[in-house]
Amino acid sequence: MDAKTAADSKTIVTDLVLPSETNPINNLFGGELLARMDRAASIAARRHSRRIVVTASVNHVAFNRAVPLGSVVTIEAKVSRAFTSSMEIYMDVWIEDRESGECIKANEAIYTFVAVDETGRPVKVPELIAETDLEKERFEAALRRKQLSLVLAGKLKPNDATELKALFIS
Repeated sequence: MDAKTAADSKTIVTDLVLPSETNPINNLFGGELLARMDRAASIAARRHSRRIVVTASVNHVAFNRAVPLGSVVTIEAKVSRAFTSSMEIYMDVWIEDRESGECIKANEAIYTFVAVDETGRPVKVPELIAETDLEKERFEAALRRKQLSLVLAGKLKPNDATELKALFIS
Protein backbone atom coordinates (compact mmCIF):
# COMPACT_ATOMS: atom_id res chain seq x y z
CA MET A 1 0.00 0.00 0.00
CA ASP A 2 1.64 3.22 -1.19
CA ALA A 3 1.80 6.23 1.09
CA LYS A 4 -0.18 9.30 0.05
CA THR A 5 0.13 13.02 0.60
CA ALA A 6 -2.38 15.39 2.15
CA ALA A 7 -2.85 16.90 -1.30
CA ASP A 8 -4.16 13.53 -2.51
CA SER A 9 -7.10 13.85 -0.12
CA LYS A 10 -7.75 17.58 -0.49
CA THR A 11 -11.46 18.26 -0.69
CA ILE A 12 -13.03 21.65 -1.23
CA VAL A 13 -16.76 22.11 -0.72
CA THR A 14 -18.29 25.51 -1.46
CA ASP A 15 -21.92 26.38 -0.78
CA LEU A 16 -24.26 29.26 -0.02
CA VAL A 17 -25.97 29.88 3.35
CA LEU A 18 -29.74 29.85 2.77
CA PRO A 19 -32.51 31.21 5.05
CA SER A 20 -33.68 27.74 6.15
CA GLU A 21 -30.16 27.01 7.49
CA THR A 22 -29.95 30.00 9.82
CA ASN A 23 -30.84 30.76 13.43
CA PRO A 24 -33.04 33.71 14.58
CA ILE A 25 -30.14 36.17 14.16
CA ASN A 26 -29.54 35.03 10.57
CA ASN A 27 -26.32 33.09 11.12
CA LEU A 28 -25.68 29.56 9.95
CA PHE A 29 -26.73 26.94 12.52
CA GLY A 30 -23.69 25.26 14.08
CA GLY A 31 -25.23 21.85 13.41
CA GLU A 32 -25.59 22.69 9.72
CA LEU A 33 -21.90 23.57 9.56
CA LEU A 34 -21.03 20.34 11.42
CA ALA A 35 -22.95 18.31 8.82
CA ARG A 36 -21.22 20.09 5.95
CA MET A 37 -17.84 19.47 7.56
CA ASP A 38 -18.72 15.79 8.12
CA ARG A 39 -19.43 15.37 4.40
CA ALA A 40 -16.24 17.17 3.35
CA ALA A 41 -14.16 15.14 5.82
CA SER A 42 -15.71 11.88 4.66
CA ILE A 43 -14.74 12.64 1.06
CA ALA A 44 -11.16 13.45 2.12
CA ALA A 45 -10.93 10.21 4.14
CA ARG A 46 -12.36 8.20 1.26
CA ARG A 47 -9.89 9.74 -1.18
CA HIS A 48 -7.01 8.81 1.11
CA SER A 49 -8.13 5.27 1.91
CA ARG A 50 -10.16 4.37 -1.20
CA ARG A 51 -12.48 2.52 1.20
CA ILE A 52 -15.84 2.96 2.89
CA VAL A 53 -15.30 5.39 5.78
CA VAL A 54 -17.29 6.14 8.91
CA THR A 55 -17.10 9.04 11.33
CA ALA A 56 -15.38 7.91 14.52
CA SER A 57 -15.27 11.22 16.38
CA VAL A 58 -15.51 14.96 16.19
CA ASN A 59 -12.33 15.85 18.04
CA HIS A 60 -12.39 19.61 17.88
CA VAL A 61 -14.62 22.35 16.50
CA ALA A 62 -13.98 26.07 16.88
CA PHE A 63 -16.82 28.40 15.92
CA ASN A 64 -14.62 31.50 15.81
CA ARG A 65 -16.75 33.65 13.53
CA ALA A 66 -20.46 33.72 12.73
CA VAL A 67 -21.39 32.73 9.19
CA PRO A 68 -24.13 35.13 8.05
CA LEU A 69 -27.08 34.44 5.78
CA GLY A 70 -26.08 34.66 2.13
CA SER A 71 -22.41 33.89 2.80
CA VAL A 72 -20.37 31.80 0.43
CA VAL A 73 -18.80 29.15 2.67
CA THR A 74 -15.82 27.04 1.63
CA ILE A 75 -14.64 24.03 3.61
CA GLU A 76 -11.16 22.71 2.87
CA ALA A 77 -10.55 19.23 4.26
CA LYS A 78 -7.34 17.17 4.16
CA VAL A 79 -6.09 14.09 5.94
CA SER A 80 -3.60 15.35 8.52
CA ARG A 81 -2.43 11.91 9.71
CA ALA A 82 -3.21 8.27 9.03
CA PHE A 83 -2.91 5.60 11.69
CA THR A 84 -3.66 1.89 11.28
CA SER A 85 -7.28 2.16 10.14
CA SER A 86 -8.13 5.68 11.27
CA MET A 87 -7.46 9.03 9.68
CA GLU A 88 -7.50 12.47 11.26
CA ILE A 89 -9.08 15.06 8.97
CA TYR A 90 -8.28 18.74 9.55
CA MET A 91 -10.69 21.30 8.12
CA ASP A 92 -10.49 25.02 7.60
CA VAL A 93 -13.73 26.92 6.98
CA TRP A 94 -13.65 30.16 5.03
CA ILE A 95 -16.28 32.79 4.28
CA GLU A 96 -16.04 35.07 1.31
CA ASP A 97 -16.42 38.80 1.90
CA ARG A 98 -19.37 39.98 -0.21
CA GLU A 99 -17.70 43.15 -1.43
CA SER A 100 -13.98 42.40 -1.70
CA GLY A 101 -14.18 38.67 -2.41
CA GLU A 102 -11.47 38.15 0.22
CA CYS A 103 -11.66 34.82 2.04
CA ILE A 104 -11.69 35.06 5.84
CA LYS A 105 -11.08 32.05 8.07
CA ALA A 106 -14.22 31.54 10.12
CA ASN A 107 -13.85 28.14 11.75
CA GLU A 108 -11.78 24.98 11.95
CA ALA A 109 -12.42 21.41 12.95
CA ILE A 110 -10.76 18.04 13.37
CA TYR A 111 -12.68 14.82 12.74
CA THR A 112 -11.53 11.21 12.87
CA PHE A 113 -12.71 8.64 10.34
CA VAL A 114 -12.14 4.89 10.18
CA ALA A 115 -11.87 2.92 6.95
CA VAL A 116 -13.98 -0.24 6.97
CA ASP A 117 -14.74 -3.19 4.72
CA GLU A 118 -18.21 -4.15 3.51
CA THR A 119 -18.98 -5.81 6.86
CA GLY A 120 -17.96 -2.74 8.89
CA ARG A 121 -14.63 -4.14 10.11
CA PRO A 122 -11.71 -1.69 10.22
CA VAL A 123 -9.13 -2.03 7.45
CA LYS A 124 -5.60 -0.71 7.05
CA VAL A 125 -5.11 2.66 5.37
CA PRO A 126 -2.08 4.10 3.55
CA GLU A 127 0.45 6.13 5.51
CA LEU A 128 0.45 9.90 5.06
CA ILE A 129 3.46 11.91 3.93
CA ALA A 130 3.32 15.48 5.23
CA GLU A 131 4.94 17.89 2.76
CA THR A 132 4.36 21.53 3.74
CA ASP A 133 5.29 23.12 7.07
CA LEU A 134 1.61 23.34 8.04
CA GLU A 135 1.01 19.69 7.10
CA LYS A 136 4.06 18.65 9.15
CA GLU A 137 2.83 20.66 12.15
CA ARG A 138 -0.65 19.10 11.94
CA PHE A 139 0.84 15.63 11.38
CA GLU A 140 2.95 15.85 14.57
CA ALA A 141 0.10 17.29 16.63
CA ALA A 142 -2.25 14.51 15.48
CA LEU A 143 -0.32 11.90 17.47
CA ARG A 144 -0.57 14.02 20.63
CA ARG A 145 -4.31 14.46 20.06
CA LYS A 146 -4.73 10.72 19.55
CA GLN A 147 -2.77 9.91 22.71
CA LEU A 148 -4.84 12.40 24.72
CA SER A 149 -8.05 10.86 23.41
CA LEU A 150 -6.85 7.35 24.31
CA VAL A 151 -5.79 8.45 27.81
CA LEU A 152 -9.16 10.12 28.43
CA ALA A 153 -10.96 6.99 27.20
CA GLY A 154 -8.90 4.81 29.55
CA LYS A 155 -7.32 2.93 26.64
CA LEU A 156 -3.78 4.24 27.21
CA LYS A 157 -1.95 4.75 30.49
CA PRO A 158 -0.77 8.35 30.94
CA ASN A 159 2.81 7.12 31.41
CA ASP A 160 2.65 5.49 27.97
CA ALA A 161 1.57 8.72 26.24
CA THR A 162 5.12 9.59 25.25
CA GLU A 163 4.27 12.46 22.87
CA LEU A 164 2.06 14.10 25.49
CA LYS A 165 4.63 13.67 28.25
CA ALA A 166 7.25 15.31 26.05
CA LEU A 167 5.19 18.52 26.11
CA PHE A 168 5.39 18.75 29.89
CA ILE A 169 8.53 16.89 30.93
CA SER A 170 11.91 17.79 29.49
